[in-house]
Amino acid sequence: MDDTFFGAAGADKRILVVDFGAQYAQLIARRVREANVYSEIVSHELDAESFADLKPSGIIFSGGPTSVNIEGAPKIDPAIYDLGVPILGICYGAQLIAKQNGGSVEGNEKGEYGRTVVNVNESGILLSDFETSTQQVWMSHFDSITSPPEGAAVTASSDGS
Repeated sequence: MDDTFFGAAGADKRILVVDFGAQYAQLIARRVREANVYSEIVSHELDAESFADLKPSGIIFSGGPTSVNIEGAPKIDPAIYDLGVPILGICYGAQLIAKQNGGSVEGNEKGEYGRTVVNVNESGILLSDFETSTQQVWMSHFDSITSPPEGAAVTASSDGS
């Protein structure tokens, strides 16, 4: 597991799973633990200083129940992006990262629900252990990142995103 998102397995690693209201935040945390890395579910309402105090090795933003474009949708303290900690966004989490950093997120005519194929465009540090260029995943969203933030790279996508 060296050189992956989680880093080397060990007691000194801590992944924070930020819960935006998705039904699978617990599953994400469990999968991280199955990789022998400590994980903890935290609220999206924590401020960046509280995140820093927890000393995470990485942060995972879960999905959420709504669109990032809806007024009152769950947000996170934008100062979290300045902590220098790797952040993985899943569905809503990825869309929130894009929107808060100058990217564009728009609704699709047709959402993605259920089993979907994700195409790995660029392996990078996160996807370096994948043996194939496609992965079967579960999706549940209507929005897509239509323009990533400046300096961001699209490493994986689905036909509906």
